[in-house]
Amino acid sequence: MASKRGRDPQGSSGKESAMAITVRKPRAIWSLVATFLILAVAQPTAQGLDFPTTTRLNLPDSPALSLTISKDADLEQSAGVAISEMAQVALLARQVELARSATGAKYVARTIMKSEYKWGDKEYSCINRLWTKESHWNYKAHNYRSGAHGIAQALPASKMDVVSTDWRTNPVTQIRWGLRYISIRYETPCKAWAKFKRSHYY
Repeated sequence: MASKRGRDPQGSSGKESAMAITVRKPRAIWSLVATFLILAVAQPTAQGLDFPTTTRLNLPDSPALSLTISKDADLEQSAGVAISEMAQVALLARQVELARSATGAKYVARTIMKSEYKWGDKEYSCINRLWTKESHWNYKAHNYRSGAHGIAQALPASKMDVVSTDWRTNPVTQIRWGLRYISIRYETPCKAWAKFKRSHYY
């Protein structure tokens, strides 16, 4: 009996150690798999490995171990928004440079008229006559007697602050203010042109 009792603890400890080895083995394998996956998604850089912020490894303690790599959708969406905003800024900068010439200013005005006011060729013809008379589409045009300034000859020039304070150097601001003014006061460029022909101002 004593010898059997002495053997039992040894036998049971042998079983426990065998179970511990079988439990540790899957964990070791999953740890190895996780290490390989982390290294696979890491980006080599001059400073070493760069780990993307959008990768997450979930290793639960339960026997049924699972490994998931998921991307952060919010980060991708915000990056998309930032790229869209940068494209819009680039487009606006291109418009400003284009509108510094009379031909470019006419093109920009026509584009804004069609997209934002739904005014067609007839209305463009009227505004072309009107602003050719007023400033020859020169964003630097300034009437030293009255103080009127810009492509649309805003009087006083500070009225254009309602669109933007960069009206002295930005022809697109002047165009946008002029179209807004005509829309509010006369409804259409042709009505503003009719007023100009009668009164020599609008």
